[in-house]
Amino acid sequence: MTALTAPGIRRNPTTLAFKRFLRHRLAVLGLLLLSLIVLAVVVGPVVSPFKPDDIDLMSRNQPPSSRHWLGTDPTGRDVFARTFSAGRVSLMVGLFSTLISVVVGTILGALAGYFGGWVDNVIMRFVDIVMTFPSIIVLLTLAAIIGPGIDKTIVIIGLLGWPLAARLVRAKLLSVRELEFIAAANALGATDRRILLKHALPNAVDVLVVFVSLGVASAILTEAGLSFLGLGVQPPQASWGNLLSTAREITVLEAYPWQWMPAGALIVLTVLATNFLGDGLRDALDPKARQ
Repeated sequence: MTALTAPGIRRNPTTLAFKRFLRHRLAVLGLLLLSLIVLAVVVGPVVSPFKPDDIDLMSRNQPPSSRHWLGTDPTGRDVFARTFSAGRVSLMVGLFSTLISVVVGTILGALAGYFGGWVDNVIMRFVDIVMTFPSIIVLLTLAAIIGPGIDKTIVIIGLLGWPLAARLVRAKLLSVRELEFIAAANALGATDRRILLKHALPNAVDVLVVFVSLGVASAILTEAGLSFLGLGVQPPQASWGNLLSTAREITVLEAYPWQWMPAGALIVLTVLATNFLGDGLRDALDPKARQ
C-alpha cells in the first residue's frame, strides 16, 4: 500500500478536484474550446490583413475568398477582422458584468449569511423584491433610460445578476458559520470582520467559481440580445450581438449569410463551452462527489 492511499493520509483537496474535473469529458472539451475561442479573438484581429473598421466600398458584400477570409459587409469591411474584434468586446462584457454581480452579491450574501437575524431578513427581502421584477423588462427599461454603450451595458447586466450570487453565498455561509473552526475563532476573540474575510468567505469560493463560469455565458447572451435590439454595444464598435443584428434584414439573412453566421456560431460555441466548464467545475468542487 502506497503512502498516498494509506489510511489516515489525507490527499490534497485541490488535487482531488482537479482529477474529478479531468474525468468530466464535456468540461475538458469546454475548457479546450473556450481556450481556442479566447486565443482566436486575441490573435485573429492581429493576423488579419485588414482592420475591423477599414471601409472599402469597392468590395461591398463580397463572399469569403482568399483576400477576405469571411467575406465583407455592406460597407466593405472585413467580416473576419470584425468578428474576432467583436469577440473581445462580448467576452469583456460577459466577464466584467459577471464580476460586478459577484462583488455585489458576495458582499450582501456574506453579511446576510454570517450575521443572520434582522440583517439577513432585510437583505433577503430586498433580494426577493429585486427578483420579483421581470428581468427582461427591467433590462430593456434601464437600457432605454441609461442609453447604449459598452460601459453602460456592463453595468446594467452586472446589476441584474447579483441576486443569485447573493443567495448562493448566503446559503454557503449559513452552513459554514455553524462549523467548529468558526466557533473556535470566536472563542479566541477574533473579530467578525476577520472571521468573515479569513475563515468564512474562502469556503464560498467553490460556489462563486461555478457562478462566474455560468454567469459569463448568461451575460454574453444578454449582451447579444441587447445589441441585437440596438440597446447594447453601438456601431461602429462591433460585438457579436450587433453583428448578428444584420440578420434582421431578410436580404442579408438569405443572400449574405457570411455576414452574421460567424458571430452566431461563436456565440453558440462560447456559451456551450462555458456551460460545459461550469458543470465540470460544479462537480469537481462538490465535496460530496466521489473521489
